[in-house]
This record gives sequence, C-alpha cells and structure tokens, in this order.
Amino acid sequence: IPPPMQVGDVGVATGYPHTPQGALAQMAAIDSTALSSASVKIAQDVITHWAAPGGPTPESWSGVKGLATLLGSAGLSADAQNGITIGVEPKMGFIKGTVGSDFVVPCVDFIITVTLPGAQPQQVAAADCQRMVWQEDSTGGRWVIGPGDEPAEAPSLWPGSQASFDAGYQWLEVPQS
Repeated sequence: IPPPMQVGDVGVATGYPHTPQGALAQMAAIDSTALSSASVKIAQDVITHWAAPGGPTPESWSGVKGLATLLGSAGLSADAQNGITIGVEPKMGFIKGTVGSDFVVPCVDFIITVTLPGAQPQQVAAADCQRMVWQEDSTGGRWVIGPGDEPAEAPSLWPGSQASFDAGYQWLEVPQS
C-alpha cells in the first residue's frame, strides 16, 4: 500500500493516491487513528471529518461503536486516554470491489493490542470493510468513507492464518523509500 504524504484533519494520515490501494490505505489510517485514540469523542471527530455526506455519523459508525464497546468491556469511560493503550496494526487487506475509479470497497484485517496499566497486553484480530469514495477538494482530492449503509461486517481472522488467506486477505506492505 502507498505511504501517506501528509497529516490531515484530526491527525489522520492522508495524501494517498487516487487508486484502490490508496483507498485501502486511507481507510486503514482512519480506523487506526480513531481506535488508537482511546477516546469516543476523538473517534467521533474522525468520522465527522472523514465521511462523505450521507455516510456514517458519530452515532452510527461501527468504529465509534467498536471503541465504545472495547472501553466499556475494560470498565473504562468513553474517554480513557490515560487508562488504556490501544495499538492498531493493519496487517492484511483486500479490495472487495470497485465501481469506476472513484468508488472502492477495501477490507483491512488489524491486530489490536490493548494494554491496561499493570496488566499484560491482550491482542485480538478485528476487520473492517468500508465504502470509500474519492472526493475532489482544493488539494486535488482525498478518499473518504462514502454514503450509504456500511458494508457487511468482514471476518475478523487472525492475520496469516489459513482462514485469512482463504477469505482473500493479502499481507499489507508499505514500500520503504
């Protein structure tokens, strides 16, 4: 996948090319920033800035709901930035489909590492698929999460397992410059 060229709204890496791989990389950056924040408020800000009109909202986005569930299951408040560390690593991905050059449905399989103070880190696999649309702007354009209902939930498979390859996932690599 391509590397980011800049940091955009709410600290989300951006500047990805107008390609399916660029859409996948942008979606991974959106999810990673929202989840690693350990703050429902920040995750809500992320989707506010990174969804097209008619797309997921701060109340409906699966990323906000997933983070709220994670924090709640750890017995933490919706803004637990100092009470938990959440590491988010996009490990595998695939392009579920495209329509023209401005609409892509990428899927990313992450390893989420959660560490509470004084506890051993815990890891889980979590996957996400989103409708990504190219949105022209003053900088030339960027990928955002598109309008409509979110795609069916992707299988959360341990990256590198036979099941992950059977589902179509491939290892994600960012070329080193």
